Amino acid sequence: MCETDGSVTIPTVSFLVPAFPSVRKAPVSDSTATTAPPRMTRAQIRLLAVACSAVAVVIATMASLNTALPDIAVETGATQAQLTWIVDGYTLALAALLLPAGALGDRLGRRGVMIVGLIVFAAGSLLPLVADAPLWIIGARAVAGVGASLVMPSTLSLITAGFVEAHRARVIGIWAGVAGSGAVLGMILSGLVLEYASWRVIFGGSAAIALLLVALSFTIDSSRSTQPLPFDFGGGILVVLAVGLFVLGVMEGPHRGWTDVVTLGSMIAGLAAAAGFVLVELRSKAPLLDVRLFRQRAFGVGAAGLSFQYLAGFGLFFLIVQYLQLVLGYSPLRASLALTPIFLVVMGLSLAVPALLARVGIRILLSVGLALIGVALILMGLLDADSTYVEVAFALSIAGVGVGICTAPATHAIVTNTPEDQLGVASAVNDATREIGAAIGVAITGSVLAAAYGHGIDPVAPMIPEPARSAVQDSLAAAIQVAEQAGPQGEQLAELAQNAFLDGLQQASWAVAAILLVGAVISAFWAPRRS
Repeated sequence: MCETDGSVTIPTVSFLVPAFPSVRKAPVSDSTATTAPPRMTRAQIRLLAVACSAVAVVIATMASLNTALPDIAVETGATQAQLTWIVDGYTLALAALLLPAGALGDRLGRRGVMIVGLIVFAAGSLLPLVADAPLWIIGARAVAGVGASLVMPSTLSLITAGFVEAHRARVIGIWAGVAGSGAVLGMILSGLVLEYASWRVIFGGSAAIALLLVALSFTIDSSRSTQPLPFDFGGGILVVLAVGLFVLGVMEGPHRGWTDVVTLGSMIAGLAAAAGFVLVELRSKAPLLDVRLFRQRAFGVGAAGLSFQYLAGFGLFFLIVQYLQLVLGYSPLRASLALTPIFLVVMGLSLAVPALLARVGIRILLSVGLALIGVALILMGLLDADSTYVEVAFALSIAGVGVGICTAPATHAIVTNTPEDQLGVASAVNDATREIGAAIGVAITGSVLAAAYGHGIDPVAPMIPEPARSAVQDSLAAAIQVAEQAGPQGEQLAELAQNAFLDGLQQASWAVAAILLVGAVISAFWAPRRS
């Protein structure tokens, strides 16, 4: 398949951007005006630094591993399926365990859960240094994903609970900005490491940073629910099955086919478990997640909006990185650097959008933002072999504007419409909707791209001798490698395969663009006018 070729860097990008304050209230008279909020204390600044560093190392490591897949394949003999699971094992464990992990933080203490998560994450990162067989690496990545599921919701809930309302929007924005840039930093650093050292340095470095953060975590304050309730084991099991099985089915769809018994069976079983989870939570006196929160328009549209955004974001990056490397001929490091426009635009907008939220409200920002991401995907579908980087950067910049004006209001809507005692769960909902949307986005773009590429290659496939035929049908990256060894006819084969890939790029981009435009319309009617 096009999307799983080991020689292509597919970054896992976390698209979180700064959240914002609640809508501006009506002016008050001088006699009732409140004083300026107190300045942040050193303890609060230290809390913010540790929490942001923890989420950054989790995201950076997740993204950096994609860059190392070709080297891992060469040194360990991992098959293409094993390479896929080296990435997917982490994502599956992370997505499935987020909600129970967030609830544990609320009940047991968020700092303690984060520390345990960092230790588990470090252990998973260290394991490949002593056991580097493909199956051991897959298992190690799953262990690291378990640790990451404990870290991610704890960091956001710690800083949300650790600051007064006047500072919350600012610190959540800083956290979100770090989370959004962590993936790019991870790809750039991994590219530099691989220029001079082994892929094992990436694992070792991640473990060392995680252990350092464990030590620093003991210097920050913790928080938990004021009236912690018993842990909902039944709901926890059902939500793990629901998210885990559904995401598994979505991941397997592009490889096995959407009608395969494993794909359909996993997705149907996941949906059945989700229905059971809702029924159990509605009857529970101490639910893991109060599903009634989704009745609130702001909370519901925030969760749906994040799913749409990450579906598009991961689909966009899945496609554009392959285009940069396989069509424009960029190196993995150069391709990572080429993605910076979208992050620069997002970070720049973090200063301007709070005023927009107060003036125009969440409805306009969400719907316009989703529409702009859709426009960016339409433009990306128009790229061809003769396109310049300026055209690529233009499409990425428009996507950055869309992400910058709609992702933060969605995150803000989730966090501010959740009771204080359930901040860990709110953070987990924020992360879970992102992971599910990302998995669906990669699955859709991968399936459409693979189908279109195969359709373009099939007419000439019988003329290609085995085993080169299978390689050419598998992906553009493999076709280029075959073409380089095919002599005079290789150039014609490479051009044909490249055109088939570009057809798939256009169809996949426009399919996701259509989904985003539908999401924009839904948000325009569903979202409240104000936050």
